[in-house]
Amino acid sequence: MSQENNDNPRGLLLETLSWPQAENALAEKRVVVIPLGAAAKEHGRHLPLNTDALIAQWLSDQVRQRLPVLIAPLVNACYYPAFSEYPGSISLRVETARDMLVELCRSLARHGPRNFYVLNTGLSTERPLSMAQSVLQSANIRLEYLRLSNAFAGLDATRFEQQYGSHADEYETSLMLHIAAQVVDMDKAVDDGAAGEGPLSRARGKGTTWSESGVYGQATLANPEKGKLVADALLRCTLKEIEALPRQ
Repeated sequence: MSQENNDNPRGLLLETLSWPQAENALAEKRVVVIPLGAAAKEHGRHLPLNTDALIAQWLSDQVRQRLPVLIAPLVNACYYPAFSEYPGSISLRVETARDMLVELCRSLARHGPRNFYVLNTGLSTERPLSMAQSVLQSANIRLEYLRLSNAFAGLDATRFEQQYGSHADEYETSLMLHIAAQVVDMDKAVDDGAAGEGPLSRARGKGTTWSESGVYGQATLANPEKGKLVADALLRCTLKEIEALPRQ
């Protein structure tokens, strides 16, 4: 996917505006884009805790170059119950995550916007997002969000090799090698989590997926070329879904 001119983005960053500038931007019927990515969630030993946040920030930067949206500040904590056994991982209760998303949208909707799109980088986050969507709908506020399954449906599966996984795996590690290679330590990448079903666990146990490293998948198969395919698929899906939202 072609790159846009970074010196002339079409979108605005809410956090860099004064309140009068924000008032004007909010009145322009722009779609408000909310990056959502954990700043503290384990991703094995080869990726940093803020992997999701880096992905969400990269995606929001790409969207801002291409569409006349208003980018809200990054939401860096949400509902991540599967990773609680690994030190440094932060997870909110699902009700707390739902309420945070609802109040964020309501705060901005007071000044005009009715259409919001969340750059969602997780799987468990879809639960509070769906709950928030239902709450906001009753107030005539539309909330849509990126579903990774939709984006990955557009990938050529023959280019990927792993037999299992969905976390810090071949896909996610490849993406990070493409967008932020400097934070990836491939010497520490492993294939892990093949045994079990359920939340990741550092110890063997019934109802969990044993992963000593915190990886669920085959991270050793990752490379930046595969990462570009993932990045393009995420961006393509995101742009299509945002452009489908009404400007009202």
